[in-house]
Amino acid sequence: MNEPRGVFIGTGRNRMLDFSAVTTYPTSERYNLVTIDNLMTPGEEHECFAQEGFDELVERVVKARKNNRPVIWSMGAHVIKNRLSRYIISLMNAGVITHIASNGAGSIHDFELAFLGGTSEDVPTAIEDGSFGMWEETGAWMNEALHLGAEQGLGYGEALGKYIAENPEKFPYREDCVLYQAYVHDIPATYHIALGTDIIHQHPTCDMAVIGKCSGIDFKKMCASIAMLDGGVFLNFGSAVIGAEVFLKALSIARNLGYPTFHITTANFDLTDLGDYRCKIGYEDPNYYYRPRKNIVNRPTSQGGKGWHFCGDHQITIPTLHDQVLKKL
Repeated sequence: MNEPRGVFIGTGRNRMLDFSAVTTYPTSERYNLVTIDNLMTPGEEHECFAQEGFDELVERVVKARKNNRPVIWSMGAHVIKNRLSRYIISLMNAGVITHIASNGAGSIHDFELAFLGGTSEDVPTAIEDGSFGMWEETGAWMNEALHLGAEQGLGYGEALGKYIAENPEKFPYREDCVLYQAYVHDIPATYHIALGTDIIHQHPTCDMAVIGKCSGIDFKKMCASIAMLDGGVFLNFGSAVIGAEVFLKALSIARNLGYPTFHITTANFDLTDLGDYRCKIGYEDPNYYYRPRKNIVNRPTSQGGKGWHFCGDHQITIPTLHDQVLKKL
């Protein structure tokens, strides 16, 4: 065996930081950019969205639900931060959305709205002194809920929903919580976690094995919903990495197991303008590396489906989609 050359100046392969001394702060001390009082509400006036293919997408969503086919709603955390929770809840109440999927940050903003009535701290100032994300109730309660859920064999979303349902005194604003409403309506709400990306991973009580177990269960739930997608619709709002990657893997599993998932409709909503997103592009084009273009819009629909990319602000696209679908349903 060759000996390593030169002087090794690393810190050693097993060196880790101990989180037990991390300082946390009560959320009552935090200023929140998003609050229950400034949530957008269905019925209010808003700018209308229009883009080629949007009307056809609306028709396909309506047709899917009339035929009892799934409509899966995938989203990044900024949908919650854009104050749109009530629109999603309204679509669940109307029987439009059959599955909610998001990332860890999506669950955190939703959970914080339920107990605190506010979310979204001022990151640029908080990161300067290490206080960013160090919120006691958020970290302690979410990790507690996940510990309990893991012991019961629950997925990430169901564990949080059950915890909120069983502790109403802690969650005075839970009626505006997407994952809680999904739990009440028996709609799967799955959260697909990248370890080390979320503020609750900074908390001293965090157990990565627990989070992995719960999120792993949610991935299998996602696969079950994708397996039923033939004739249905997959919508992705702003999740440029997690949503696109989880969808593609779940779709591959479904097809590998023999489920017919080829006559599907997909749509990706984001601020990114892709131009002609159906044309073939090479590695030299930066848009090639934008995952939803390949993993949501084009590749999954190559054998009988249809996909779109819509460029627009969530505060315009989601209210418009909500209104038009409910009008036609």
